[in-house]
Amino acid sequence: MRIRSALTALAIVLAGLVAGAGSGAAASTTATTTSASPYCGITWGSAEKSAGTLSSAPLVDVRTGRHDCYDRVVFEFAGPVDGYSVGYGETWTEGEGLALSPYTAGGALLRVSLRAPAYDDSHVGTVPYRVGEHAANLLRYSTLRDVVFGGSFEGYSTFAVGVRARLPFRAFVLAGPGGHSRIVVDVAHRWQE
Repeated sequence: MRIRSALTALAIVLAGLVAGAGSGAAASTTATTTSASPYCGITWGSAEKSAGTLSSAPLVDVRTGRHDCYDRVVFEFAGPVDGYSVGYGETWTEGEGLALSPYTAGGALLRVSLRAPAYDDSHVGTVPYRVGEHAANLLRYSTLRDVVFGGSFEGYSTFAVGVRARLPFRAFVLAGPGGHSRIVVDVAHRWQE
């Protein structure tokens, strides 16, 4: 009788463990899948991105834009340009080598190096030191905090883009309008949903 009671109790305990383990595994799988969902399907990451070669087409405009899932900075050139390097870290002025972090806002700094000049054939600058017309509007952006020009030297132009935090970003080239080209940098509003 005792053996039968002990076996019955053991069977009940084992059945409970098996049922608990099954539901725990299902809950664990669901939680892992949900927490790993990328924000807006964004899978860009935050590692440095670079492409292209040096060009002589000058930078003629810098503008920003807000989107549902990311904020955008657009660098427009008067001709074909495809060279850039974008990554997180301190940004230095071209030629002089001064740190730009004291002049930018935000919790993180994107270093944007464009492989094209910000001056024309007469060496006259084609962009202002600070992208002033957009700076006040950046207060309403989810991610962007500041865009500061770090100079242009020997065909390279540098910008420090202040962002709220180290977040996923992408960089790519677009043709147009007309004979112009654009290098675009998008920074996500957050990592995950």
